[in-house]
Amino acid sequence: MSSTGANGWLPLAGIVIAVFVFNTSEFMPMALLTDIAGDFGISESAAGMVITAYAWVVALLSLPLMLLFRNTDYRRLLIMTVAVFVVFQGLSAVSDSYWVLVISRVGVACAHALFWSIASPLAVRVVAPEHRALALSAVVTGTSIAMVVGLPFGRAVGLALGWRMTFAVVGLMALGALVLLALVFPHVRNEGNFSLGDARRVIGNRILVCIYIITIVFVTGHYLAYSYIEPFLGQVAGQSENMITLMLAILGAAGILGSLMFARLYARHKEAFISSIMIAVTLCLALLLPLSSYTLTLIPLLVVWGAFMTAYSVSFQSELIRSTPADGQAVAMSLFSGLFNVGIGLGSLLGGVVTDNVSISDIGYFGAAFVIAAAAICFLFLFRYMRARDLEEHADL
Repeated sequence: MSSTGANGWLPLAGIVIAVFVFNTSEFMPMALLTDIAGDFGISESAAGMVITAYAWVVALLSLPLMLLFRNTDYRRLLIMTVAVFVVFQGLSAVSDSYWVLVISRVGVACAHALFWSIASPLAVRVVAPEHRALALSAVVTGTSIAMVVGLPFGRAVGLALGWRMTFAVVGLMALGALVLLALVFPHVRNEGNFSLGDARRVIGNRILVCIYIITIVFVTGHYLAYSYIEPFLGQVAGQSENMITLMLAILGAAGILGSLMFARLYARHKEAFISSIMIAVTLCLALLLPLSSYTLTLIPLLVVWGAFMTAYSVSFQSELIRSTPADGQAVAMSLFSGLFNVGIGLGSLLGGVVTDNVSISDIGYFGAAFVIAAAAICFLFLFRYMRARDLEEHADL
């Protein structure tokens, strides 16, 4: 479909709503760990395994699911994916045991893995060519809004109505998106061009390999602390329930500042910008405990942390796209998404280990150690490869 009247924008609206719902569902458990743990009589680290399982399912199944469904009609595939999400999200809402919750989250993660392989390609296919940039921007906006409101929304609903109702509300939103997509989404042919050969070509690119390794290490450090930020703010920082919700909102909203910094600074100062990300996130994690005693110091730290984490995501995706031929960008982005989730899974797992065997107070220190390692790979390898690429491009000109 290439016309962009009401019939073109409605399918895009359905995709954007689904993007918001999928991302909100992913972030919610981080705001509900204390309630889930208390309800099932388990530790916060055990509750955190829900996050780990979700992330690793997405990481492991993104490429296999792309291969399995590479010839399926996109309309059928999209509707099937959102329907699977609705079913398992509903199961999360009625979970009467910890393992039922884990199984339900694994089901949602399977839908997530497939959805993110097709969301952006479909967004640009249902609008006219001149509106494709706007369509991609709409998808990014849906993601950004979910990052801003996912944690505080989940926590606010959980506090008012119980954590299960949070899953139920998101499931109802997904059901609304499913009905809209079923009514308005056109048949879009799946070209089925993806192959394992594309993945092998991507893996042979040394800049991409660096980006992937850095992403795993950096995201592990971030999520080692971020996955347990809700109980940290309550148990260590001594914040009230309402203040924790506000701080989670501030942490998410700071991502908008990170996007603005990227748009203004990255193109002219790439190495300096990436270096500032590594330094800023390291300092935020290292200072998390020392500054947690005072609200007036903790809030600015959360703003800086949230802003530079978002700056990391958009900067490295931009560098990945620039370093990849057009016909390999979908595969490169799929691998980036999968490995990002490897980092989420490792971070939440290691955060649980630190919480159980050391102290939840120290999650920032352990997270900072991983970010320092990621920074070392940047300084020793990635920047050198980026300079060599830029020299080759100038020589070709």
